[in-house]
Amino acid sequence: MTDKAGSPDKTDVVVIGAGQAGLSVAWHLRRLGLEPGVDFVVLDRGPHSGGAWQFRWEALRLDDAHKVDDLPGMRELELSFDTADPERPARDVVRDYYRRYEDAFDLRVVRPIQVRGVHDHDEGFRVVTDRGEVVSRTVVNAGGTWGRPFRPYFAGAADFRGVQISTPDYRAAEDFAGMRVLVVGGGTSAVGFLRELEGVAASTTWATRRPVTFVDDPEGPINAVRAADEAARAGRRLPSIVSGTGLPATPANLAGRDRGLLLDRPMFTAIEPDGVRWPDGTFEPVDAIIWATGFRAELTHLAPLRLREPGGGVWVQDGRAVRRPGLFMAGYGPQASTIGANRAGRAVARQVVAALPNRSASR
Repeated sequence: MTDKAGSPDKTDVVVIGAGQAGLSVAWHLRRLGLEPGVDFVVLDRGPHSGGAWQFRWEALRLDDAHKVDDLPGMRELELSFDTADPERPARDVVRDYYRRYEDAFDLRVVRPIQVRGVHDHDEGFRVVTDRGEVVSRTVVNAGGTWGRPFRPYFAGAADFRGVQISTPDYRAAEDFAGMRVLVVGGGTSAVGFLRELEGVAASTTWATRRPVTFVDDPEGPINAVRAADEAARAGRRLPSIVSGTGLPATPANLAGRDRGLLLDRPMFTAIEPDGVRWPDGTFEPVDAIIWATGFRAELTHLAPLRLREPGGGVWVQDGRAVRRPGLFMAGYGPQASTIGANRAGRAVARQVVAALPNRSASR
């Protein structure tokens, strides 16, 4: 690989992605005796530290999102998201903390770099990027989901004359000032958009595939992880986290529900040039549609390995791609989102080291 950061052409481990899962794996690999930039290399497509958080909208605060767990070793640096400034944009906090983390532990993340394909090569892999190639014995895929927003098909969507965006395209409520906005999706992003648009947009309507529940259930995250694990082990598409947890019953969310802002209605049946048609046949004029309808795991670059199962996912058990030894999936299935990505770093790193000749994961 030709690279200004001096990345090797050949290494033991390539980690794809420097979000929460990728950095957690990298920290544990270093702790197990592998040297960053030599024995393993972390490739990240983002221009800055922060993973997908660097691309989030300015108004989002940590208190409005699912809990962000501290990375392993972060407290050694006297950093914690639990004590971060709640008034700062979440993207700035995460970007700052991750940058300091990468520097302190000398993780030598290579960025920006786009992984175009992962191919079989002898007993390992050939990772093709927009800046060259690197051959490795193992690969840890920690690419996340932010780059693959999911937008369901609806008849008439292509003929809609208004604005249509997905979650990654959202920048600020002011972009929708005076507009009639339809927000689609039952997750925390949809709730955040509705709250920010209140008093800015002319009106907001919320459509969801299933009825929304606001819950205060400590078992929710456990159930979500269990459901994701079952899907990964069966090779099915992964369920959304919110389908297992419900939406948090925070005072702000409950107040929004009580004043009529966070009241969802069943999905419309069709999109027309100037609005949507509801199941009862009524028409509602709409100027903009925000599709906050979730994401799919970024697996396109793994297509050369032919890992897709009939259910649409990859068969993964305990962070291992079952059909391709040497490939590990960090932040996938039960490790997805902030709920499980961090804790999976140690388990994946130990398996990676155990798969390498002349290495030991006993440290």
